[in-house]
Amino acid sequence: MKPLQEESSPRRFSEFFAGIGLVRLGLERAGWQCVYANDNDPKKMELYKARFGAEHFHLCDVFETAEMAKKIPIGVTLATASFPCIDLSLAGHWKGIQGSHSSAVFGFLDCLEAVEKPPLLLLENVVGLLSSKQGKDFEYLVTLLSKAGYWLDAFRLDARFFLPQSRPRIFIVGLHDSMIGCCPYRMSNDDFCLGADNWEAKLKNNTDLRPKRLTELMLNIELPTGWFCSDIETPQIARAALADFIDVDEYQEWWDEQQVMKHYFMMSDEHRNEVDSLKHSGKMVIGTIFRRKRKGETRAEVRFDGTAGCLRTPKGGSARQIVIVVNGDQLKMRWMSPREYARLQGAEDFPLVGGVNQQLFGFGDAVCVPAITWIAQKVLNPIVQNLDDLYLVSK
Repeated sequence: MKPLQEESSPRRFSEFFAGIGLVRLGLERAGWQCVYANDNDPKKMELYKARFGAEHFHLCDVFETAEMAKKIPIGVTLATASFPCIDLSLAGHWKGIQGSHSSAVFGFLDCLEAVEKPPLLLLENVVGLLSSKQGKDFEYLVTLLSKAGYWLDAFRLDARFFLPQSRPRIFIVGLHDSMIGCCPYRMSNDDFCLGADNWEAKLKNNTDLRPKRLTELMLNIELPTGWFCSDIETPQIARAALADFIDVDEYQEWWDEQQVMKHYFMMSDEHRNEVDSLKHSGKMVIGTIFRRKRKGETRAEVRFDGTAGCLRTPKGGSARQIVIVVNGDQLKMRWMSPREYARLQGAEDFPLVGGVNQQLFGFGDAVCVPAITWIAQKVLNPIVQNLDDLYLVSK
C-alpha cells in the first residue's frame, strides 16, 4: 500500500465529460486539484477555459483511447465522469445506455483500462439511469465497473438540499479492490467479508439518499467485487430562498403584455387561479414556469414553492425555464438568465462568455457545485484519509 497523496500536495483528479467544469469547481472547494480535463464540445471548452484556463483541458472524443491515454497523467487519486444523460431520459426517447450519446461512458471505461487505474471513481447521471431498460442499464454499468476492479456505492443526491433548485442525480462511487480495506460497511459473495452483517441495514437507513428502487437494485445485483456503503446522512443545510437568486430590477428583459398573457392563458385553471390568488394578496412572489406538453396541449406550469425546476438545456425554447413575478396586480415574466442559471448551480461568479444559448447549455448540462463539494467532504475525503492512515500504520 502507498499513500494517496504527499503530505503537502492536494488530492489529484482527472475529469471526463468535463463540460464547463462544475465538477472541478466543487472538488476544488474540498481540497482537490485537477490535473486533466476532457470534453469534445468546443463551446463548453470556451466556458471552461474562461474560468480555469487552458492548461489541463484536452478537447478529444473519449473513444480516441490512444490519444486520451497520452494525455492522462499518472498518480491520479480520482477520475470523475458526468457522462451524457440524454438517452436515459424522455428527451432521448429512453434509448438507454447503448444510445448514441449515453454510450460515451464506454469510452471512459476504455480509458480506465488503458492507463493506471485510479483508486477512486465518481460517476454522475440522471435518476433515469435506475429505470432505464427496467434497471438493466444500471446493472450493466455497475457490473462493468466492478469487472474493472472496483467496489461500488451508489446514492441519490438532490441539489435542493443546497440550493433552491430541484435536481436529483444518481452518483456512483468506485473504490479499487486493492483499497477496499478501509470501508467498514461492505458486502460481497465472500461470506467472510468484514461488515457484511451491517451492510444491508446501513443501505436501508436513509431513503432520501438511497430510495427504494436504488436499494432494491443494489441488494439484487451481485458484483464480481462487491458493494460498500458510505456512512452518509441527509444534508441539513440552511439554504437561501429562490428570490435571492432572481433579478427583479427594471433592466431585465421582461416580456411585453402580449407574451405575458399568452403564457397566462396557457396555464391550467388550477395554476391560473393560484396566480390570481397571489395577485389579490398584494405580496411580491417569485416563481418559475416550465412549458410542457399535456394531452396534446402546451401548458405553462407554475411553481411557487421557493424552488426552481431542474435546469435544462434550451431546446426549441420550451425547455428553458421562465421567471414569473407576481407583485400586487402586476404580473411579469421573462426567460431565466444565464447568470441566474449559474447561481442556481452554485457558480454565481462564473465568467459568461459566448452566446446566451451556449451559456444555458453549459450550465443546464452541468452539476450542482455544492453537491459535489458535499460528496467530496462526506464520501471521498474520508476514504482517502482512511487509506493514508492505514499506510502510516503499516510503515
